[in-house]
Amino acid sequence: MPFELDQVTLICLFAAIATILFVEALYLTFFSIASYKTTVNRRMRLMQTEPNRENILVQLRRERSLTSGGDYSLTLQSLNRLVMQSGLTIALWKFAGVVAAAAALIFCLLWWYGFNLIPALSAAAFSAFVLPFLALKMMRGRRHKKFGAQFPDAIDIIVRSLRAGHPVPVAVQMVGREMADPVGTEFGMVSDEITYGADLETALRNLFFRVGQEDLPLFVTAVAIQGSTGGNLSEILGNLSAVIRQRFKMRRKIKALAAEGRFSAFILSGLPIAMFLVLQVMAPDFYGLVWKIEMTKIVLACAGGWMAMGNLIMFKLVNFRI
Repeated sequence: MPFELDQVTLICLFAAIATILFVEALYLTFFSIASYKTTVNRRMRLMQTEPNRENILVQLRRERSLTSGGDYSLTLQSLNRLVMQSGLTIALWKFAGVVAAAAALIFCLLWWYGFNLIPALSAAAFSAFVLPFLALKMMRGRRHKKFGAQFPDAIDIIVRSLRAGHPVPVAVQMVGREMADPVGTEFGMVSDEITYGADLETALRNLFFRVGQEDLPLFVTAVAIQGSTGGNLSEILGNLSAVIRQRFKMRRKIKALAAEGRFSAFILSGLPIAMFLVLQVMAPDFYGLVWKIEMTKIVLACAGGWMAMGNLIMFKLVNFRI
């Protein structure tokens, strides 16, 4: 037979298959453990080493640029709100140090490449003040999207807990124990605030101020009205969860329809930069002969500003609120 195998070959083949299956079993075992660890929120991880929930609440507040009592730690409240809602957990002085080091590096690189003092200082100032603001806004947007994707599941947990006969604080505590970040830690902080003296409505309003997600006021208002006038809270929250899911589904549909515009913007923005880098590597003299001419830098700056304006227009065309 053309495919006849001897005994040694069969033993080697089965040994290889057994080794592959053994390695896959180990990988799946450790991967499942790692994935489980990543789903546990930060508050639950802190509770493994710190049994005092009040200390954990204070630590989580300080990580979010708040004082131990939950007030703003910065004088400029708008900046403090942006840092808090972005989910940045490092200390502000460390973040400021990284920003200052990046601005100094950009200034040194531009000065080394032959730029004048004013353009180099302008680029460093832009990196020190504008880029961190844009980065924080991007982080806040991503956190809002992640919170919005998890929020209907959190409401469903509360609805099931209420139908089982539990009060609202116990249902909120269950969300803080079962859900991943950012929903898990935020609802866990609500549970801790209720435990240490805050009423339910105040704790939920603090949740909205910390997160700033657009669906939270509906949830806070529903719970506040039910607490003052009564009513079937589980039915109200069930309808709210369905509405939020439909809105999220519509956003995904619009994102899919606008994917062509976003991809076109990415190509049109990245192609000139990629061609510039390719020419710098393959033919350094192509721009090197005119790089020291002042008009070249002005033209490139105007082209970059025009391209940024086009990107902004395309961004506005494919991104809008529902």
